[in-house]
Amino acid sequence: MENNQRNDGSGNGSHNNGLGGNHNHSQILIVVIVTLITLLIMSFFNNMLTRSSTSEEISYSQFLEMVDNGEVAQVIMSSDKLTIIPKNQPNAVYGIQRTYYTGRISNDPYLVSRLEKAEVEFSEEIPDTTTGQIISILLSFAPLILIWVVLGIVMRRMSSGGGMMGVGKSRAKVYVQKETGVLFKDVAGQDEAKESLQEVVDFLENPGKYTKIGAKLPKGALLVGPPGTGKTLLAKAVAGEAKCPFYSLSGSDFVEMFVGVGASRVRDLFEDAKKNAPCIIFIDEIDAIGKSRDNRYGGNDEREQTLNQLLAEMDGFDTSKGLLILAATNRPEVLDQALLRPGRFDRRVIVDKPDLKGRVDVLKVHTKDVRMDETVDLEAIALATSGAVGSDLANMINEAAILAVKKGRNVVSQADLFEAVEVVLVGKEKKDRIMSKEERRIVSYHEVGHALVSALQKDSEPVQKITIVPRTMGALGYVMNVPEEEKFLNTEKEIRAMLVEFVAGRAAEEIVFDTVTTGAANDIEKATKVARAMITQYGMSEKFGLMGLESAANQYLEGRTVLNCSDATAAQVDQEVMRVLKESYEEAKRLLSAHRNTMDKIAEFLIEKETITGKEFMEIFHQAEGTLEEDKTKEAGGRIQDKPVDSSMQ
Repeated sequence: MENNQRNDGSGNGSHNNGLGGNHNHSQILIVVIVTLITLLIMSFFNNMLTRSSTSEEISYSQFLEMVDNGEVAQVIMSSDKLTIIPKNQPNAVYGIQRTYYTGRISNDPYLVSRLEKAEVEFSEEIPDTTTGQIISILLSFAPLILIWVVLGIVMRRMSSGGGMMGVGKSRAKVYVQKETGVLFKDVAGQDEAKESLQEVVDFLENPGKYTKIGAKLPKGALLVGPPGTGKTLLAKAVAGEAKCPFYSLSGSDFVEMFVGVGASRVRDLFEDAKKNAPCIIFIDEIDAIGKSRDNRYGGNDEREQTLNQLLAEMDGFDTSKGLLILAATNRPEVLDQALLRPGRFDRRVIVDKPDLKGRVDVLKVHTKDVRMDETVDLEAIALATSGAVGSDLANMINEAAILAVKKGRNVVSQADLFEAVEVVLVGKEKKDRIMSKEERRIVSYHEVGHALVSALQKDSEPVQKITIVPRTMGALGYVMNVPEEEKFLNTEKEIRAMLVEFVAGRAAEEIVFDTVTTGAANDIEKATKVARAMITQYGMSEKFGLMGLESAANQYLEGRTVLNCSDATAAQVDQEVMRVLKESYEEAKRLLSAHRNTMDKIAEFLIEKETITGKEFMEIFHQAEGTLEEDKTKEAGGRIQDKPVDSSMQ
């Protein structure tokens, strides 16, 4: 539910922390554009000046020769040189004026008369005054001055929000109650978590009855659980129920490349929140700034300064004003102990995967606005989705509605829901993948091996569906097992039956085709994981007994485990895992060999139909097993009739 919020303004929340950053980016873009335009203008004027006058130095004698030949149109005399403008310019293209200059000979008394005789226009340049020189210098520096002025204005505006370019200002987005639109009724499947947070809401609404007896509002509550279970939605529901401002931001919003920025943002956030108390501050993914400060997870000065400032702020505010801090994380094991102690985050609220009742409630919430027919049984869907979180269930409902539309119907059926479950768990049908006839036989026997062993063992879960249609997530076929009831514990017998079922597909391949394929890779991986857990975590091994040899390193994410034993013991664990898997494989081959006739009949039916339901599977199973029992009875009767008569018994 965390990622599939109902009418909760999630569109607003998706960009709630980027407003300040976008504003700063636009200001920086303006500076860059103005600078580029100014440089282009400077370059243009320089090019125009260069192109408008191209001058070449010549000797004085060449100048006199040009005058005598009538090639000079005008001469401009200055104190130190003569500028010559020729008459006919073959290079005067695109407005480029060709000119010459030469040094002035002060002792030439015949220059003026020679110019008059040749009818050359001449004049003397008036020297520049000091003011003119200053203006000329200022004009040359005008573009640079313009850039400085624009930069100064923009930097002043950008720094007016806190720190250099506003990077120290909090990016928290404030929600008021009408904007969140989320209440506790919109959060399903988390009754215990809602109960813990309901007390906090009551304190915010009615602080008097608690302060009268001396009780204090918890400073913070840490929401812990797997992704998609509804942690963010719960935080918004608390704000919606309490009808108070809701500051929402992610832990990564505090982190910047500049040291000290995160601490500045924490100060800014708490100062703003104190002015608007009572209110709620919600920090999602707090492990981004709250990691332990020991050497195991590496040091980071910026993150540690931010964490220290957060610890100081949580110690410094008065809970009687109604300021509450909520935080969410998937990795509580990496958080700093100072952050978890009472007085900071006083409560740890577990937001775990919903149980059967919780999944039914979640499905009811998400199907409230979906048109469904009378065949829909949400409890059956909940049973088939053990381990799914709220976001998974919401996605399944949406996929079912899309499937119904694609099939031209205006209501969702139970078949649509089960197909949507398959789409989410194993992907869509890969219709363009065409297997050869031999591969279809191999896949069919592989899947029937799983299903048949499941039916033959009393501790296995019932079969819901068998298919050999390839899926986009890599499966060439699969068997769907649905438990008859929700389970929270597994006995050793059930786990060993599970192992036999995992390896039964490979066993069927070996029995029928006298070889094995790569199709059992995923089965082997799952079987190895379960067998290792039996030995290292569950104490179900005679060799190691009750020794705990592994511990969970990341409980709410991938569930990775870490060995807590020596290398020698780890090698013995591997040997024990191999022994358990080998025993399971031998048991699978024994069961399938004893019921080879049943396996052949079910496989033939599956090859023809490609997909069979659990009901069809059990009908063929009972029919084949009944025929087998009749054959055994007849065979046993024949042996009795052929047995010689014992004379002593007559």
